[in-house]
Amino acid sequence: RPILDPNSGDRPEVPPAAKAAQANVLGPEQTSPSSHITSAPQSLEGQSFDPQMRSQYANEPGTVHATREIEPEKREISKELQKRHEESKKRYPRLNLSEGEVVILSIRRHPIGLFLPLLGGGSAILALIVALIVYPMDTVGSALPSYGVFVLLVTLVMVLIGIGTYLAIWVYQKNQFFMTNESVIQEIQHSIFSKREQTVSLGSIEDASFRKSGILQTMLDYGTIRLSTEGEETTYRFAYVENPREQVAILNNGVEAFKNGRPVELHDDEN
Repeated sequence: RPILDPNSGDRPEVPPAAKAAQANVLGPEQTSPSSHITSAPQSLEGQSFDPQMRSQYANEPGTVHATREIEPEKREISKELQKRHEESKKRYPRLNLSEGEVVILSIRRHPIGLFLPLLGGGSAILALIVALIVYPMDTVGSALPSYGVFVLLVTLVMVLIGIGTYLAIWVYQKNQFFMTNESVIQEIQHSIFSKREQTVSLGSIEDASFRKSGILQTMLDYGTIRLSTEGEETTYRFAYVENPREQVAILNNGVEAFKNGRPVELHDDEN
């Protein structure tokens, strides 16, 4: 029981033995626990992120190793990183890039995917041209429309086929996959009036892999990239990727660097 000190009114006095016991249990106040996150530096020269915060959110988002300030200090990024950031903004103005964020990969679908719409549209137009050649010039006395009317109808159908083929190619090429030094952005164009954009932090990616199946994909070196994320176990796929092995290697290296609080290596965007 605490002893009442007569000189301090009703304020209890903690016995020396109890103080010693508390010191043994709690330890010195100045000692703070350390971990692989708190042992990381709080800043890197020329980078805009906090390595401790990045490593914590990417690996153990539900556990507090280090706390973020309410108004974190703004870090100055290097001139080279700022230059690469401005170039990415000019080249990809539709992307919402944060300060110091740079596009590392810009992946478009392999041209092999254009084969089917081009083959279908070209075959239909060729069939109509053959119909124009074999159609009789003189239709007097028959139930067939005149040659001029037939030409007009065929021309209209050919224009519609051409527009449809162009739109199919446009939709196919609008599907893009971007990787920055902070996230992965996937633009999915289902049709002319249907588009979806997905953004995933590199720290949320649990696994990045690719798949090639069949003789054609092996010979032409294209396949499907697959990303799986933590938490809800969401899976993202991007098909018809040229040289998927190299793209996945860059992805995995970026995810590893991000989760360990290191700057992601900035490759030249050649795709």
